[in-house]
Amino acid sequence: MKKKHQHKDHEEHVDESWLIPYADLLTLLLALFIVLFSMSSLDAVKFKQMANAFSSSLNGGTGVLEYPSPIPPEQPLSLNQEQKNGQMADAEKKSLQEIQDKVNHYIKDRQLTGKLKTTLTDEGLLITILDNVLFDSGIAEVRPADHQLAKEISQLLVMETPKNIIISGHTDNVPIRNGRFDSNWDLSVMRAVNFMKVLLENKNLNPALFSAKGYGEYKPIASNSTDNGRLKNRRVEILIVPNEPINKQ
Repeated sequence: MKKKHQHKDHEEHVDESWLIPYADLLTLLLALFIVLFSMSSLDAVKFKQMANAFSSSLNGGTGVLEYPSPIPPEQPLSLNQEQKNGQMADAEKKSLQEIQDKVNHYIKDRQLTGKLKTTLTDEGLLITILDNVLFDSGIAEVRPADHQLAKEISQLLVMETPKNIIISGHTDNVPIRNGRFDSNWDLSVMRAVNFMKVLLENKNLNPALFSAKGYGEYKPIASNSTDNGRLKNRRVEILIVPNEPINKQ
């Protein structure tokens, strides 16, 4: 008896190889939309990191993520702006030098060399006054006999273009021995304030541009181990601050 051969119907399989590139395309499109959506809040560093990560998965060609970040880098100053800044700095330095010359002439005419001096620094024009020019030992009030000197100094501070002025008091490291002040710090602060008050008796000066500080013994300019060094450290300083930094090139 002949065996009947059973023929199994083979289902025809549709070629699905196209799904792989289609899925890859959808993945890339999804990544693109995520990036585009987040651009408004993404900083430049994160954008670059994300772009490198996605771009590494692409094989050849130029992807959207290979273009520069849409966040513009900080633009350098133009040549004209740099020149303008330099001119402003030069003008400030020249202004301070003119004030310095005026003060130096005053020091020479009043024979105060060694008691007053000027220094042009990066911070501004510094006028240093030894404390024995204005104050008695351990006293914070300007001596009545030296009020005139303080008023003459105030005239030197009248400028065509007003600048901020900082008055600072300094002492040596010898502890104060009176009941009026708890420390050299207190003494230095009150000397700065009282000297500033005398200066501001000149109505041509704007009090809003003045401030006072006290450093006590903590900013010495000489060694406190000698009498001469301690004398230099006991001082009041006037710092005339430029309206633009003078160390710009």
